[in-house]
Amino acid sequence: MSERQNTTRPRGSETPLNEAYDTALLDLDGVVYAGGEAIDHAVDALGTARDAGMRLAYVTNNALRTPDAVAAHLTELGVPAEPADVITSAQAVARLIAEQVPEGSKVLVVGGEGLRVALRERGLEPVESADDGPVAVAQGYGGPEMAWGRFAEAGYAIAAGVPWFASNTDLTIPSARGIAPGNGAAVEVVRIATGAEPRVAGKPLPPMHRETILRTGAERPLVVGDRLDTDIEGAFNGEVDSLLVLTGVTDAARLLAALPAHRPTYVDADLRGLLTGQPEVTEAEGGFGCGGWTASVRGGELALAGDGGAMDGLRALCAAAWTHAGDGAADLDAGEALAKLAL
Repeated sequence: MSERQNTTRPRGSETPLNEAYDTALLDLDGVVYAGGEAIDHAVDALGTARDAGMRLAYVTNNALRTPDAVAAHLTELGVPAEPADVITSAQAVARLIAEQVPEGSKVLVVGGEGLRVALRERGLEPVESADDGPVAVAQGYGGPEMAWGRFAEAGYAIAAGVPWFASNTDLTIPSARGIAPGNGAAVEVVRIATGAEPRVAGKPLPPMHRETILRTGAERPLVVGDRLDTDIEGAFNGEVDSLLVLTGVTDAARLLAALPAHRPTYVDADLRGLLTGQPEVTEAEGGFGCGGWTASVRGGELALAGDGGAMDGLRALCAAAWTHAGDGAADLDAGEALAKLAL
């Protein structure tokens, strides 16, 4: 593991990232696939990284699908994967519960098959009703067809004093038709009904990072994701390095305004960034330089001068914006600068 990064600028690397790190901890939606289909360049880039010796682990907050189902989907897309390569928030929350209750304990499940499988893996017995004598409530994403009555069962158990655990609290989840309510929205339903607070396992919290390290044995992990508030913050909390790819929910403007915990070590357009080094961002007169670009802050605006690759320009802009913001979020007009990069 690395020392916590300097969050005022992206870091450079003379060595290709797939050689500098032994394991890539990859988010799925928005990184490897979108709407069930592989993202451009993802299959080839992952194949090349794997063939060169990098271990690939797929880390998802979605607790609905089992590792077997996720691995089968990845293999269909052309990314050969074994169930052991998949780490889910269901596994993380199941371990969290198993550390609190005796083996064989009954756990009320508010979620899907992925959560049931993970609980059984830890020697726990999934049950469906608050009347079954559960010693814990486990809530995870149950898909669009999950019955409303499941929330009522959770409420009855929690009101009786049963401890409540949630796989994750992502408010939204991507789907083929757009953005849908995620497990976090469902958790809010139970929270409103009970006034209780769950213990949460998924990204960006430590239990999920611990689960990935325990299952992969990674010594030099690199978190790869598209979300600042889960993937990148999770890496920050785990004190490991991260690569943000711009194939998902985070765009350039949001990246420039990121808080320190949401600032990635590296940034690239897509997963081809695993196969290359990253140019150094250096201090230049009045600003920061990367490639052929120089970025600075003038008044309330980000300014960009020079020429070169779009990602180099964005890295320079990140350094200027993050340094200006310090421990806060940069409130700067970046429209003209990003227009030069066509971002």
